[in-house]
Amino acid sequence: MRIRLLTFLLILGFIRVNAESRFELTYTADDQRITEPARGVIKRLIGPRADDIKLAVIPSASGYDTFEIEAASNTLTIKGNSPVAICSGFYTYLKKGCNGMVSWSGNHIPDLSVWPDYKKERVTSPYQYRYFLNVVTYGYTMPYWTWERWQKEIDWMALHGINMPLALVAHEAIALRVWQKLGLKKDDVNRFFTGPAYLPWHRMGNINSWSGPLTDAWHNDQLKLEHQILNRMKELDFSPIVPAFAGFVPLEFREKYPDVKLSELSWGGFPKENHAFVLSPDSPWFKKIGQLFIQEWEKEFGKCKFYLSDTFNEMDVPVPANNPAKKYEILAGYGKSVYESIKAGNPDAVWVTQGWTFGWMHKFWDKPSLKAMLGAIPNDKMMIIDLACEYPDYVWHINPVWQTHEGFYGKDWVYSFVPNFGGKTALTGVLKFYAENPAKALASPYRKTLKGFGSAPEGIENNEVVYELLSDLGWTDKAIDIDSWINNYALCRYGNVPANMKTSWTELLQSCYNTFGSYPRFVWQTMAEDTRRKGKINDDPKFLDAVKQFLSCADSLKNNALYRNDAIQLSAMFLGIKADEFYRVALMADKNNDEVLKKASFEKSVYLLQQVDRLLASHPLDRLEPWVTYARAHGQNTAQKNTYEVDAKRLITIWGGQVEDYAARVWSGLISDYYIPRMQHYLYGDRATLNQWKENWIEKPYTNNVKPFDDPLQEAARLVNQYALPVAQ
Repeated sequence: MRIRLLTFLLILGFIRVNAESRFELTYTADDQRITEPARGVIKRLIGPRADDIKLAVIPSASGYDTFEIEAASNTLTIKGNSPVAICSGFYTYLKKGCNGMVSWSGNHIPDLSVWPDYKKERVTSPYQYRYFLNVVTYGYTMPYWTWERWQKEIDWMALHGINMPLALVAHEAIALRVWQKLGLKKDDVNRFFTGPAYLPWHRMGNINSWSGPLTDAWHNDQLKLEHQILNRMKELDFSPIVPAFAGFVPLEFREKYPDVKLSELSWGGFPKENHAFVLSPDSPWFKKIGQLFIQEWEKEFGKCKFYLSDTFNEMDVPVPANNPAKKYEILAGYGKSVYESIKAGNPDAVWVTQGWTFGWMHKFWDKPSLKAMLGAIPNDKMMIIDLACEYPDYVWHINPVWQTHEGFYGKDWVYSFVPNFGGKTALTGVLKFYAENPAKALASPYRKTLKGFGSAPEGIENNEVVYELLSDLGWTDKAIDIDSWINNYALCRYGNVPANMKTSWTELLQSCYNTFGSYPRFVWQTMAEDTRRKGKINDDPKFLDAVKQFLSCADSLKNNALYRNDAIQLSAMFLGIKADEFYRVALMADKNNDEVLKKASFEKSVYLLQQVDRLLASHPLDRLEPWVTYARAHGQNTAQKNTYEVDAKRLITIWGGQVEDYAARVWSGLISDYYIPRMQHYLYGDRATLNQWKENWIEKPYTNNVKPFDDPLQEAARLVNQYALPVAQ
């Protein structure tokens, strides 16, 4: 019987016998469809050494992603049921077997000339999907990314186990085709769109015609880019979520079709000319336009399964007051209209919606209201991203949204966090909460429809420790012991963990990484105290000591790039806190007409901020220059380059409406070129001309004049030690 089985396997080509009579894996075409995309990711990370890894396909008993790792006698074997599973298996080996790490600010790849032994380990994710990105990440981080940058991000996703990202590029190019088919003029439609950095809020119906218009060159560029993105995602067997029609139309649509019923929507304090208009749920146009959009999308990019549509993000829904029955009827109509518009274009499609607004406006979205909106949609044709599962505890002070709504009444759902708002670079996050709470959802009665876990940061390339933790959480149904985990994190990131490094991370867990809020900003970033959107940087004495402990490890770790990056960033936050203390004294002195104290305190604040600016000039991410360079690269002439730079700089400074300083960044170049001069104008200039000064800064092309330190680690240690004591108030 055994001989017959071996003969059968040999005929199928699953195994072969070599000269030493050992059995070795060979690959079928289907196997290579899984193994070779994964090998490509690994090879882009470690080079030709990836060719020496034995990759193989294994089935998954649960149907969810599974990987298996084993290394012995300098032979590394990674098996998985999907490309992402294999990539995750390799990254797990890199971390646990080799003490390595892959992050946005750089990588720690140890010597891989010999594969360290690794006892066989098999891991299965408790989730079908590991979700990533936020609609607004496409504004706060990604608006001007190139394919080169996107390729790195997709590789990062695969290594970190993500298989369900948002893929929203080229939305407007497809929408333009739809509106033109319906008789609207191209120029009118391009003016309806916003500038690239603001497109997320246009897509959600928050604003129109702001910082635009778009051009044919932009649309063509984005179409090409989305092809590259989706081709790579499909190659890696991702399940990308792509855009659908959400009901928002150009005002010119009503001029073309005067009988159409529209509701006007306002958001963020923007003037009337930027308001959005949404179709009535009973309008036949809802289905027709939605169908056209998906048909045009799939004609360009091929079949997709998951379609995102958010109709009322942070906006009042047009329903009558004090009439619950009518409210439920209208909500049911909107739910049905959105779903039917997607179904008309692709009967197999699943409607995906962000659940942020169900918590943010929890008084409106009570149980009967959400039940009404979801009621007409088949359970297997909708997925809800419970976007911000930390917000009920730390901001809204309500029960978890998924719990209140009973796992969303039978619909598939994803448990998600929003660890970042606006791409702010403050060090923040509630690591212990993240480590422990997903397991509670998995142990709940609503696990059956809990299909995914992930994160929806508004901006990325910050707080890398958070995303390493969330990556690991995607592969376990148990709570993670954060104290043990953080020691392993430091070992993988720096290659060594001196005693003072352990102390530093313990104190970071007790301070900045035990805080959460929407507005962690310095006062010098908002010019004056923001009494409407309150928030602060964690200045706990434990954080200040953590920075000193971290810097004390320089002698043994200074050759590690990730240590240097983190040391610079931690020192920048430390000195930013001290600069804030001096600036607050200057503001108080200004109110009290104490010009001597005002001048002395302001000068000390400016001096410290200038040092922060120079320190961060040596950081790979925390600089204004790359942000501007990405934007300008999309322009085909000087005028376009200037337009895109204005768009990019506006978003991270004055924003628009009532949203100023929301995307506050502690970036080299931004500090010296914008924050310091604005502070000076506020304290010593004509405040009546301040808005014009800000507009002039945005419109003037940026030139980087920041001189980095020759030895930033040495300067960081000197400055931190010099300013370790509290500032006298």
